[in-house]
Amino acid sequence: MNSELRSIEPTLAALGTWSGGRYMHFGEALDDERFQRLITPDTQIPTVITADVYGAGEADLSLGRALAASLGGPGGITREDICVVGAVGHDFYTGERDGAKGFPRFTDPGLRSADQYASYLRMATERSLERCGIDHFDLLLLHNPDRVGYTSETVWDGMQALKDSGLARRIGVAPGPANGFTLDLIDCFERFGDRLDWAMVILNPLEPWPGELCLDAAAAQEVSVITRVVDYGGLFHDDLLPGQALGPRDHRSFRPTGWIEAGRARMEGMREIAQRTGLTMLQLACQWNLAHPAVRTVVPTLVQEGGAGARPVEEQRAELAALPADQRLTAADVALIRELGDNTGSMALKGAHPSYDGDERADQWAMYERLEEVARRWRIEPARDLVQV
Repeated sequence: MNSELRSIEPTLAALGTWSGGRYMHFGEALDDERFQRLITPDTQIPTVITADVYGAGEADLSLGRALAASLGGPGGITREDICVVGAVGHDFYTGERDGAKGFPRFTDPGLRSADQYASYLRMATERSLERCGIDHFDLLLLHNPDRVGYTSETVWDGMQALKDSGLARRIGVAPGPANGFTLDLIDCFERFGDRLDWAMVILNPLEPWPGELCLDAAAAQEVSVITRVVDYGGLFHDDLLPGQALGPRDHRSFRPTGWIEAGRARMEGMREIAQRTGLTMLQLACQWNLAHPAVRTVVPTLVQEGGAGARPVEEQRAELAALPADQRLTAADVALIRELGDNTGSMALKGAHPSYDGDERADQWAMYERLEEVARRWRIEPARDLVQV
């Protein structure tokens, strides 16, 4: 590929192919035409994020159709004007789906040995690029790694090789899909900070914990951060109302009973700040995230809710596109919003956990000495700061 091509970093706001209810079940599923318009990057929101496992490649294909229809069209958008972020890590090529747990990570010892990690990563990246109809990702994320993914030199040699070959201009890590992985992520920053350019974490004013715990470590290693779930399951779009029924496959159904009512009650104290600063509630959530060190990009989920009072998802996209670039929240605003939304200890976290002593799983494992040292360096007390209360 042409090494002279300009590649842009992820921008202030980004779009995700998990929006629109097609491949991750949030709200109502959009038809092909509306979904394609929703995820098409443009001059207002030039960054779009996809993952190869969404729809087992179907999200990539949808993005490919969107890009083919827009690049070089009447709007004058070229490949060099947009930022395409990809993610690989779940092996849906040879692995078998395990119900709601999804496909296994490519590092599963039942699938391959360490000497095959690099070849898998290259194959998965090339296949994802082919579906998207492009020849490189501006950023490629290691998607939902297991413990091996966070710690293996061989894995990150493979990711670095993709960068060296030009298939990815930047590389990074995207923990998940659940909340947690705090010490694992900080350890990953410390091990591979010379290679890592970006990370993606869950963060919003109603879920400051535990994502906030890794931000200083990211800044120290000069790792830029994308934050997702900025909308807190759609609540900051302000049209998800108490008593509203969610579909049987809606991913938000895992949240505890009453989360909509409790969340909206906590949001009430934030509305005066939004009104004073001329922000919508979604924009307030975005600016709160962006007020934190290392956070450079926000990517809320755009959700078409059901019911007569639901806003068209296109309005949510326009609201995101109008996000002010200037930071309107004061330090006092940021602190008050954090206090109002404090969720410390509200859920069981994934990754290394001080009370876990079972067999290692893809998303859960026991603490070990290196992570205890990481915790001490960053003044995190696992038994206090990483447990459900």
